[in-house]
Amino acid sequence: MPSYLSPGVYVEEVESGSRPIEGVGTAVAAFVGLAERGPCDEPTLVGNWGQFTQVFGGFLEGGNLAQAVFGYFLNGGSNCYVVRVGTPEQRGGPAQARLGGYRVLTRELPAGKGAGEITVEVADPTEENAPDDRFTLLVKQDGKVVETHAATTRRGKDNVVTVVREKSALITLEEVASGQIAKPDKGAVTLAAPAAAPPAAIRAEQIVGDVADRTGFGGLEVVDEVTMVAVPDLMGFYERGLIDLDGVRAVQSAMIAHAELMGDRMAILDAPRGLNAQQVKQWREEVNYDSRYAALYYPWIKVADPAGDGTVFVPPSGHMAGVWARNDATRGVHKAPANEVIRGAIALQTQLTQAEQSLLNPLGVNCLRSFAGRGIRVWGARTLSSDSDWRYLNVRRLFNYLEESILNGTQWVVFEPNDEALWARVRRTISSFLVMEWRRGALFGSTPDEAFYVKCDRETNPAESIDQGQVVCEIGVAPVKPAEFVVFRLAQLSGGTSLVNE
Repeated sequence: MPSYLSPGVYVEEVESGSRPIEGVGTAVAAFVGLAERGPCDEPTLVGNWGQFTQVFGGFLEGGNLAQAVFGYFLNGGSNCYVVRVGTPEQRGGPAQARLGGYRVLTRELPAGKGAGEITVEVADPTEENAPDDRFTLLVKQDGKVVETHAATTRRGKDNVVTVVREKSALITLEEVASGQIAKPDKGAVTLAAPAAAPPAAIRAEQIVGDVADRTGFGGLEVVDEVTMVAVPDLMGFYERGLIDLDGVRAVQSAMIAHAELMGDRMAILDAPRGLNAQQVKQWREEVNYDSRYAALYYPWIKVADPAGDGTVFVPPSGHMAGVWARNDATRGVHKAPANEVIRGAIALQTQLTQAEQSLLNPLGVNCLRSFAGRGIRVWGARTLSSDSDWRYLNVRRLFNYLEESILNGTQWVVFEPNDEALWARVRRTISSFLVMEWRRGALFGSTPDEAFYVKCDRETNPAESIDQGQVVCEIGVAPVKPAEFVVFRLAQLSGGTSLVNE
């Protein structure tokens, strides 16, 4: 309290009794796979398809990453993170060109900084009466000069190789001639990137990565925004024999483990290509995944081939991530991301019947179905959990959203005096947030009291927990479940029978 020593009117700013909790984002995907170029083993934020092509290039032979990202944005996805993996040969190497007695190569760029088209031009020196061995090196990106280097071919600190190595963020130089190198002729060269080689084999370790080195999935642990993870290249590798079934299990198990460890994201898995319903059932029983943090989709979808004139089958995970994002934006995370049209899908690799889906739905295989006059739709919304409490995908994702929102929105509680006043503020803060979610239709019940409860008092905070510096708040919510089976019971009435209850 301030001290008042002279008469007058004073204004004080005081904090309100509760602080609002803001809902976190629920639809940011992360894709791991092969790309034509771009940063390696580093999560790179991509906001649209044009930005992806600028940073990572276009559609790559033998890879499905670009197709998945394209399908993600097409179906309503916004931001996503991309992790490019593979050996240097599979990545394609740097772009390069010959410049006199030097070889010019592009550097590996920082995350989010696309290379574009890089041109290197040799121009006259800027200073007057410069020696004959002096020249200016202009580095252009997409036609614009972004770097200017004054250099010489003489040995020393002004040597062009030294200057470029220390000052350029885009290129490096290598000497390819021995002895004293002559000054390059005036002119410009454009750096051409070699095509990435189709992989001959893929190891599970290349995709899983290492947590300590922040590669593969390990690099995604530091990105809090991610809520769904997919590896669209995996089943393509399996189909072409580049990775065996044990490798597939290792990668998908690592995806699930990553999602469970983070506790705020889901793994979107693809089934193998070209299997019928019975074969998928057998495969699902063999891999035997059991997790509330994973969802599996089948079959593959046919889309227009952007790199050619025909069509191509792609795994559904990228399109599904986009459907999730669109569903969250239009309806909310509490609504099951099913009975939604798959944009860009021309056909399905396998046309499923209701009887065939009856084999797969109890196993948590979310089927994609084609309906006359209604298009190709997502016709399943289950996790891979055997626990009936976590059977539905929207329930798991709703809890992820609620937990993360409450966690972020109550950081102010730390180090506050642990007394009844604090407990009351915590109750008000969380209750206000849950009331808003109930009004949006995320919680079941005709009143807030039926939809949730928040308990933070002497019962949850005895003297022992207070002495340990703990504040314990117990929260219970009733999530809405999807109407998965809609049953209409029709009865035949005899003629003349009254339909009005007596």
